Amino acid sequence: MSYGDQVALDGLSLTVGPGEIVGLLGPNGAGKTTAVNILSTLERPDSGRALVAGHDVVREPAAVRRVIALTGQYAAVDEELTGRENLVLFARLLGLRKATARERAAELLTAFDLLDAADRRAATYSGGMRRRLDLAAGMVRDPSVVFLDEPTTGLDPRSRLALWEAVRGLRERGAAVLLTTQYLEEADRLADRIVVIDHGRVIATGAPEELKRQVGGTFCEVTPGDPEDAPRLLDTLSDLSPALRGDTVVLPAPDGPGTLTEVVKRVEDAGVALTDIALRRPSLDEVFLALTGHRTEEPR
Repeated sequence: MSYGDQVALDGLSLTVGPGEIVGLLGPNGAGKTTAVNILSTLERPDSGRALVAGHDVVREPAAVRRVIALTGQYAAVDEELTGRENLVLFARLLGLRKATARERAAELLTAFDLLDAADRRAATYSGGMRRRLDLAAGMVRDPSVVFLDEPTTGLDPRSRLALWEAVRGLRERGAAVLLTTQYLEEADRLADRIVVIDHGRVIATGAPEELKRQVGGTFCEVTPGDPEDAPRLLDTLSDLSPALRGDTVVLPAPDGPGTLTEVVKRVEDAGVALTDIALRRPSLDEVFLALTGHRTEEPR
C-alpha cells in the first residue's frame, strides 16, 4: 500500500485467530493504522489480498462490515445523548427492533461497567468511560473480529486499566482482536502474540516472552542516590556498554549475578551511593529498540 512515493505497507502478512489478541506494534508511520483501515474496509489496498472472517475486504466489503467492530483513536459517540441512548441508537441503526435494542443496550452497559452512568449525557463521562462506551457500541452485533486502533491514547492510568479489562472480555467471548498500540506495557499485558512492524514490513512476531528471549540475557539497572552522579556512574561502567534512562543506568548483564557483583564492586570503589540496583529480564521497549534501532514513540 503506497501513498504517492511513500510506502505504507510492504508485504505485510498476519493472522489473528478466534479468542486471540494480537498486538500490532510499531512507531508512528510504521503502517499500523493503514493496516487497520484496509482490514476494516475504510481503505482499498493497491495490491495483495486480505480476508476477515473468510470475507475478502475488496470483493465483499459489506460482509466484512457485518462481522467486525472498529474502535479508533478517538471515541465516536454523541455527547449530547446519554450512554443508554447512544447504544440504543447504534442498535436501531443496525436494524434491531426497539425493544431488542433497549435490551441489548442494557446488556452492554452492564458488561462495560457503565450501568450507573447509563442515563447521564456522554459529555459528562470521563475519557475512559467514553472509550468504553465507544467499544460497547461496536459490540451491539456481537462481532467476531474487533479492531482496536490505539484505543487507550490519552487515557489516564486508571481508565487504561479499565479498558484493558474490557478488551480481555472480548477475548473471553471468542472474538479475534487486533490491537495497535505504542504502549509497550499495553502490548505486554494484553497480547497473546505480538507482530512488530517497521516501514510497513513485519520484522518480528511471537509471544511477548518469546520476543524478549530473542534479545537474550538479562539487564542490570543501577540508580544513583544523587542524579548528578549518573555521569560518573556511566564513566565507571563505560566498558560494560551502559546507557542512561532518566536517572537510571542500564547495562547488559550477560553473566547475571557475576555482572551484578562486578557492578557493585566498581560502584563501591567509585564511592557512588545508590538507591537501587537490580537484575531483570529485557522489557518490550528494549526488544523494540534492538529490532528497529529506535523507540516506538519516535516520529517517522
